[in-house]
Amino acid sequence: MDALRRQASKLRDQVAKQQQAVIKQLSSSKYESSDVMVIDEVEMQRHQQLEKLYRSTRAGKDFQKEVVKAAETFTAIGYKHIEAGTKLSEDCCKYGAENVSDNMLAKAASVYGDARKHVEKEQEELNQLLHSQVLDPLRAMINGAPLEDARHLAQRYSRIRQEAEALKEEISRRQARVRESPTPEHVAKLHAAEAKIQGLKANMEVLGKEATAALAAVDAQQQRLTFQRLVAMVEGEKTFHLRVAAILSEIEAEIVSERQRKESAPPVLKSENGSEKTMYFLAEAMHPFGASSDNELSLERGDYVVVRKVTPTGWAEGECNGRAGWFPSAYVEKRQRLPSSNFAGEVY
Repeated sequence: MDALRRQASKLRDQVAKQQQAVIKQLSSSKYESSDVMVIDEVEMQRHQQLEKLYRSTRAGKDFQKEVVKAAETFTAIGYKHIEAGTKLSEDCCKYGAENVSDNMLAKAASVYGDARKHVEKEQEELNQLLHSQVLDPLRAMINGAPLEDARHLAQRYSRIRQEAEALKEEISRRQARVRESPTPEHVAKLHAAEAKIQGLKANMEVLGKEATAALAAVDAQQQRLTFQRLVAMVEGEKTFHLRVAAILSEIEAEIVSERQRKESAPPVLKSENGSEKTMYFLAEAMHPFGASSDNELSLERGDYVVVRKVTPTGWAEGECNGRAGWFPSAYVEKRQRLPSSNFAGEVY
């Protein structure tokens, strides 16, 4: 009986020594302190920077997709514009060719039809620019490997970080278990968890640096490329509209000039019915007028003209010094009315 008591006492002393050794070991390793289990400040800052870069590159990619979508719509509308404009050009040229005369509308249709060909050419060049300078570069970056590789690194870092956070909770539980029952098995499991979290933290540090550098590079390239493509699109549209405006200005100037020429030209003199009695009158030229065509009549100040016809357009037809033709009616003043039956073609 005494021998059993001595053996039990010896065992109690051994267990007490083992407990003291475990407690001493835990104190020296600092696992009782929460500082060991919490991600340090540097890692936290890296994690926040990665989250910011990840959101930035995702927003940049989404914006690039919107720009691509808009450019695709612009080019689709542009091709429809070219189709409609080409048809209108053909119709205008056909009308002008089929109505060849001194007709003002036929002339305007021909001018407009020819000019529309140049307008559609400018539209085609704008479409090509949108493809080469906007669509192709942005699509290449959206679907490119650098962005996806950088984001995969960030995702791997995030998974390791989550694993470390979960392991931190497990180590806390194992610490409590060792304090309650400091058996060799519990201590060994605690040491294994400790070694594992140290490995995870080392991997996090390396992978975090790589992911941060990769995402930062992609983010900078994304910002730069998108800005350049926007500028290219603005410059292309500006050039297109300026060139189209110049073409339309030339069309307008030519059509308006033709209309003014038609409206200001003297009418063609029609023969009068010999049985009709037309009143002629004598007028004096108050201003000189220089003829610019064969059917116009030059006048000098003081000349007397037999006026035979005055039109609502402001032109008059008459005879002076043996010559007949048209001149502005405002350049002469009436002096005497003569019946046409008494006028024999001479100037009085």
